Amino acid sequence: MVSRVRVWLNRTYAENVFFMDQLRRNPQGRPVEIHATHGDPDSPVPAAADTADLEPEGLSSAAYVEYALDQCRRRGIDVFVPRLHQAAVTAHRAEFAAAGTVLLAPPAEAVQVFADKVTAYEAVEALGVPVPPYHRVRDADQLLGAVEELEAAGHTACFKPASGAGGVGFRVLTRSPFSLTHLTGFPSPYVPLDLVVAAVREAGEPVDWLVMPRLEQPEVSVDCLTGPDGRVRMAVGRTKNGRRRGFTLHPSWIEPARRIAEGFGLHYLTNIQFRVFGDEPVLMDVNTRPAGGLHQLSLCGLNAPWAAVRLALGEDPGELHPQRLGQDYTVVSGTRPLRPVALPYQRPDGPPVTATGTLAAPAHSPSAGRPLAV
Repeated sequence: MVSRVRVWLNRTYAENVFFMDQLRRNPQGRPVEIHATHGDPDSPVPAAADTADLEPEGLSSAAYVEYALDQCRRRGIDVFVPRLHQAAVTAHRAEFAAAGTVLLAPPAEAVQVFADKVTAYEAVEALGVPVPPYHRVRDADQLLGAVEELEAAGHTACFKPASGAGGVGFRVLTRSPFSLTHLTGFPSPYVPLDLVVAAVREAGEPVDWLVMPRLEQPEVSVDCLTGPDGRVRMAVGRTKNGRRRGFTLHPSWIEPARRIAEGFGLHYLTNIQFRVFGDEPVLMDVNTRPAGGLHQLSLCGLNAPWAAVRLALGEDPGELHPQRLGQDYTVVSGTRPLRPVALPYQRPDGPPVTATGTLAAPAHSPSAGRPLAV
């Protein structure tokens, strides 16, 4: 009988429901049981899992490691895919191994390098991979100086936190005064420079921003799968130009991504993003975790999550090559079930009443047909 694999995903992006789907649809037909934890009871990730726990709020990094070790021991986790507190968790890899759990994440040293975008750019430059011009700024004067230097070279300046993920905090700076134009239509990433400078001056504490030119499309996210031996098993670029998406194996994107993955020992699943500066691709960001859009590689005939789990279990899936690159595509949203929750509602003729929603568990779950336990 084929042994079951127990995989845990901690607090992560909603798109990881597709990661879970791919694990269950593995081509070997191996049974996979998924545990998920999250701080948001309405995340679709716990609902898609076989078992789930709400994560306690406010834990320090050290306390979270203890919590994670306890989860692994109690739940019999074979493979843990950490996103929240990834740096702290990977620093205790040996303790998780002693508990019988393999961490599907790069070494702690590599995670630390790419947790800070300025440190990452410096390290990648030393490896010979092109990066855009960049400035680390802490105060309003440094911000103004960086913007003026970039504008003098003919660039539009933008900024983002030196540490962060998912585009949170990204803004494009404009010299246009604040007006009704900023209040019509959908919210825009463009912000007037004078307002940003004033806000920084009034804050009374330093910021930590990366100021750089706004880079041009296409954006290419290269999904890499690298073994613990440092050998890249997969490197496929997902292209984005507006709504239009596609795939590429062009060396101008793939080769620098492979160099980074191998040079820094970015084991298992990572995502390395590029855009265009002038006429050449330059590094935009390195994510030491599976990308939210990783499941799109299934259009190429690739099941990267399962290949990564096999590597973590000591098996070698071999080289992963796209069976096809296919036609361009776009991404649309869909629906996923959530766990049951008590919803208050008001009767027209009486006091508030609590009604309990009853969503069935996913068909794959042993609790199908009854509310999911947290």
